[in-house]
Amino acid sequence: MKKMYHLAKCTNCQAIIKETKIDKKGVAMQDIRTEKITPAQLDEMKKIAGSYEALFSRRAIMYKELGLKHKKLEEKDYRNYILQQDTFLKRPVVIMDDKIFIGSEKKNVEALKKALK
Repeated sequence: MKKMYHLAKCTNCQAIIKETKIDKKGVAMQDIRTEKITPAQLDEMKKIAGSYEALFSRRAIMYKELGLKHKKLEEKDYRNYILQQDTFLKRPVVIMDDKIFIGSEKKNVEALKKALK
């Protein structure tokens, strides 16, 4: 499976798509705003990533608004928040067979570019 989960209006996602040309390399693209992540898709991401926490974005505006910084979150909480609100997914998430690339950190984007060659 080769798939990218992203937000079409996210400038970081747009920049990574442009930089890697991933949309032209046979990778299925899923805009998680128009096509919500299913529980099965999230569970598959977790299986490869190792935890829901690894997929969770603490940069989301809602993270601060809901005061989550001051709460002790468990795996089930991370899963529920990601399924409830797409901005809680650290974006983009790219799955290429048994590898997963999460977020927009430079080292992650560089690893993704190598995997796409």
